[in-house]
Amino acid sequence: MINNYLKIALRNLLKSKFVSFVNLFGLTIGLCCCMLILVYLKHELSYDTYQPDADRIYRVTRSFRNPETGTVSLHLGAVAPPIGPLLQNDFKEIEGMTRLLGTGNIVLSYDEKVFNEKQAFFADEHFFDFFKVDVINGNRTTALRDPYCVMITEDMAHKYFGAANPINKMVKLGNEFSLKVTGVYKPFPENTHIHPGMLISFPTLKDTAIYGADKLLTNWGNNSFPTYIKLPANYDASKLVARFPSFLDKHIGDKSSTWTAMTLQKLTDIHLRSHLDYEVEENSDIKRVYIFSAIALFILLIACINYMNLATARSALRGKEIGIRKVAGARRSEIIWQFLCESLLIAWVAMIFAMLLTWALLPLLNSLSGLTLSAGVLFRPAILIPLLIVPFVVGTLSGIYPALFMSSFQPVKVLKGLMKVGSGNISFRQVLVTFQFAVSIILIISTAVVFRQLRFMQDKSLGFNKDHIVTIPYNGTMGTVFDAFRNELLTNPSIANIGRSSRIPASRLLDASSARVNRGESLVPTSADIKYVITDYHFIETYGIHMIAGRTFNQQYGTDTSGFILNESAIRAMGFTNDEEAIGKQFGYGSRKGQI
Repeated sequence: MINNYLKIALRNLLKSKFVSFVNLFGLTIGLCCCMLILVYLKHELSYDTYQPDADRIYRVTRSFRNPETGTVSLHLGAVAPPIGPLLQNDFKEIEGMTRLLGTGNIVLSYDEKVFNEKQAFFADEHFFDFFKVDVINGNRTTALRDPYCVMITEDMAHKYFGAANPINKMVKLGNEFSLKVTGVYKPFPENTHIHPGMLISFPTLKDTAIYGADKLLTNWGNNSFPTYIKLPANYDASKLVARFPSFLDKHIGDKSSTWTAMTLQKLTDIHLRSHLDYEVEENSDIKRVYIFSAIALFILLIACINYMNLATARSALRGKEIGIRKVAGARRSEIIWQFLCESLLIAWVAMIFAMLLTWALLPLLNSLSGLTLSAGVLFRPAILIPLLIVPFVVGTLSGIYPALFMSSFQPVKVLKGLMKVGSGNISFRQVLVTFQFAVSIILIISTAVVFRQLRFMQDKSLGFNKDHIVTIPYNGTMGTVFDAFRNELLTNPSIANIGRSSRIPASRLLDASSARVNRGESLVPTSADIKYVITDYHFIETYGIHMIAGRTFNQQYGTDTSGFILNESAIRAMGFTNDEEAIGKQFGYGSRKGQI
């Protein structure tokens, strides 16, 4: 009987080629979209899950509160350098700790080769206890133990040393010191929240001006050190977090827990659930997972509804076939199975085509997204088994209504040509069509909104000139010779202006302090969360920032060393009704006092 069902199904598919193509094409596209989304979602959900003991590793974060209002003004994914060692010393349940320090772009040279290297990190010797790294040359246990040692990626080793063995070769870090290559490792996989291009041994920091003389144990203000701890299996991390306030009061000072706090963040939560003010790299968002999951479901529903509507609309053409089968003794259950077999056959063929189309389209998706997604994820048992079940679900979902509807035909009416589709059936089809069009319209409108938002982000004026501006890291050792350096550069007619600042407008503004504004005869704290940037006299002119009241900093005014320039939003948040009203008012920020 099953062979007969399949034979009839094939005959009907070949007889109605156009309708069969529409059904097959719709299901294929729907399944292909779902599989492409599945590959992307699987990639997003896999971040850091491959790390050993990933469920036991936590990142320490630190937040700062406004003492007057209690609102959090800053929440960092990195902490001060003393916190890691002190945590491990004070809390015996902590099984391990490692910390890093990002350096950003650095200059590395070997012989005549000089390169700007990105994503360089100082890392301690316990780094490999937390992060799974394929070390292909060198000893992972001792490679980062001594000062002035560096581990580099395989690609970097080939770039600097060619086919020669890089171990024990010396490379120059800027103009500061030389580093000995003690290891080579493969680049980190894409599905991790951190991708170090090179690892410099942590003890090297002790010989630098910023962190030398045991400043790593006393500097509580430089919160630039991503710090990770490992807890026992099944340990409740909230118990440890509850003891952090007393830890801060003990080591920083009494009542320090009133303005700063620490918490723990799961390693596997960083990529999708962390959007702090300082992240090692840009993260994704768990909301994307939910949105794309809903989109995949709706696309598949549209394809299934399309099949149902076409099959039901063509029911009159197969009425005589059903009538003759019933007269010959076919039961309703057998007719239902016949039509389900047809829909299952189409679903299976669509699944095969969809997998081939997914494999063909992945390179295009990778080029658009900048990711390296692989169709191989679909063949993992945890994914492949559910995928093999999908055609049964889709086939049943698509064919169950047409099967029930057409199997209900009365043979006498069908054979006499008296069969009419009832109003109730038409009503249900109208519901399906309405739902199908509604979902399609929602997806189209959502796509248009996202497109317009992206266009807005690209074209919106940011309040400064972002074109034709080149930024370079500022080395503190240049401070004494900066004016000469600036004057030399300005002799080049291609350079219009040069300015300095502690941060650039396009970056995250992480520096903040409490603000106080003039009210009557005194300075009163304000609840406005105001971030700051330290600039020189040429910053505003260089970036083309438009002044709407007052003036820029000027060397002719000695009082400008205690002057403040605020933007419109800050002025409004502090209660001034117009811009001119704020000019000349007393203003306090942190330990500084001056005029706006």
